[in-house]
Amino acid sequence: MKLPRDLSGENLVKLLSRFEYAVDRQTGSHIRLTTQVNGEHHVTIPAHDPLKIGTLNAILRDVAKHFGLTLILNTSLASLIFNPSSLMAWITF
Repeated sequence: MKLPRDLSGENLVKLLSRFEYAVDRQTGSHIRLTTQVNGEHHVTIPAHDPLKIGTLNAILRDVAKHFGLTLILNTSLASLIFNPSSLMAWITF
């Protein structure tokens, strides 16, 4: 699955809320999210529009590593984030 090129930091924050990430704080143009699922995990998202593809890829790799998901060509985590039906299958698994 190809990563979107027009995703903003605010939109990524909303998408990561599906994994129970919540806004912890915002300092300047950076938003810090925290989840308690699989242990505490923090990720910082720049509030840029759009996010650079390398930044988005690094964030997705970090989230995938925390949840023990594969990130081969970004397919596993990206499909869960950008395809809600895949997320529901993962949650019920």
